[in-house]
Amino acid sequence: MADPRAELIAAAQAMRPAGLNRGTAGNLSVRDGDGFLITPTGMAYDDLLPDDIPRLALDGTSAGQRKPSSEWRFHRDLYASRPEVGAVLHAHSPFAVSLACLRVDIPPFHYMIARFGGDTVRCADYAIFGSAELSTAALAAMEGRKACLLANHGLLVAGRDLAEAFALAVELEELCEQYWRACQLGSPTLLSAAEMAEVIDKFRGYGQQ
Repeated sequence: MADPRAELIAAAQAMRPAGLNRGTAGNLSVRDGDGFLITPTGMAYDDLLPDDIPRLALDGTSAGQRKPSSEWRFHRDLYASRPEVGAVLHAHSPFAVSLACLRVDIPPFHYMIARFGGDTVRCADYAIFGSAELSTAALAAMEGRKACLLANHGLLVAGRDLAEAFALAVELEELCEQYWRACQLGSPTLLSAAEMAEVIDKFRGYGQQ
């Protein structure tokens, strides 16, 4: 059976080549029974070993030789409130950060916005990193969604497992880049509420084998 700590490390190490992170920024977690495993704070992903991965219970208590990411609260709160979530990824990817610094929702300029559960990707209100206030703001922005931007900060996605969380983060950063580029040329034409509702309905069975 695969070691979930090794799988978490492999996913974390893939974030930089995918254009999601640089250095020790961002964090990644995976549900583990009645708790979750999360990347440690302040450690380069390339140097991580399985014993460096702390495990947190849903009450916030930590076990392991390393301190968990300072952002553990929004990971914990997503797992506690949304049983369908199996992995959470937070990144400081360049185009997501650029839009997050404008504190704007990403509108339905492209139908793939529906991939994240609605007709927009919301931007959460600003709060200092690692705080309970940031977690509250993030969960509000992600209500009914698989992703949000964090104001003046970065992106946050929640998937059913590590593979989906990683794919969602890559797709969101790509959409952020496309929206940023389109805005350089003018005001993108947005899809209507009816058009997005049709896409959201079609996505309910999309890609299922």
